[in-house]
Amino acid sequence: MSRPKPKIPVTGPSGGMGGAFAGLELSGLPDFTPAAGADAHGSKDASARDASEEAAQSVRPGRVVLSRLTAHRGGKTVLAIEGFGAQHTDAAIEALAKRLRNRCGCGGTVRGRVVELQGDQPSRVREVLESEGFQVAGIR
Repeated sequence: MSRPKPKIPVTGPSGGMGGAFAGLELSGLPDFTPAAGADAHGSKDASARDASEEAAQSVRPGRVVLSRLTAHRGGKTVLAIEGFGAQHTDAAIEALAKRLRNRCGCGGTVRGRVVELQGDQPSRVREVLESEGFQVAGIR
């Protein structure tokens, strides 16, 4: 017959990871002082957050391309907005997608660095993008 499997002990020192960090010496480490505009946990306060949001919005918008997609969507039309520059963070693209969905009254998503909006409203999407400062190429 086979041997029984060895049992793992469930009792022992408690305290997180089994006391894995209990032997660390902390006396030589420098004291932590939060950066300007941050609290003890490192998160920024409201004024610092507002300044970073303004900086994100002051980025030059650049040129984007509108295209109409229907493949693999059951005949439904999707507008794709692509060509965002390196100056656009993923968070900025997500925020733009949310503003577009709200202004156009439709659903959509961000896949990679491409915004996909449900429906066929290229004129409205173009209008919103141009009002945000983008140069828009592609379908009219």
